[in-house]
Amino acid sequence: MLRGFCLADWFTLGNAACGTAAVLAVLWSMSHASSHGLMAAVALIPLALVFDVLDGRIARWRHEDSPLGRELDSLADVISFGVAPAALAWGAGMDGGWDAAILVYFVCCGVSRLARYNVSAAALSAESGKVTYFEGTPIPSSTFLVLLLGVAIGGGRWGEAIWLGALQLGPWQWHPLSLLFAVSGSLMISKTIRIPKP
Repeated sequence: MLRGFCLADWFTLGNAACGTAAVLAVLWSMSHASSHGLMAAVALIPLALVFDVLDGRIARWRHEDSPLGRELDSLADVISFGVAPAALAWGAGMDGGWDAAILVYFVCCGVSRLARYNVSAAALSAESGKVTYFEGTPIPSSTFLVLLLGVAIGGGRWGEAIWLGALQLGPWQWHPLSLLFAVSGSLMISKTIRIPKP
């Protein structure tokens, strides 16, 4: 199967590899009570974005767009810009029950956003066959949340020292900072936001 991959597909796999490595770095950080793994994840997720941008450009440059490439891209994006940022948030201290619900919602919004894009891509395509706009914010926009968490972690504001602290709401704890993930997920699935696609 790997022999059938085109050059762009290898960059897509680079995206997936960075996202997976980010998740593993967060797990390492949690088991060692160290911020080093968290900061590694903060670096790996933007690197995944670089691979994500390059795979599309290479595919267009080489005229190698394929259904396999589109599916690979979506699966890689779920890992790198959905699961990995959620894992980073959890590892950074947003680890209450309500936070978990919000982070699951965020990932599900990302998955839904990518599925909707794949299904509607043909309908949104102009005569050139290129999609001209995104409905909702693209899932890689979660990189902004990752960079924000990087600033917090770099300043020692992670774990119990996380920005905005924590509240006890009923049986579970909630960190208000996790609301950013709820907003990000909601913007991804919005049908009223249209962003021109480069």
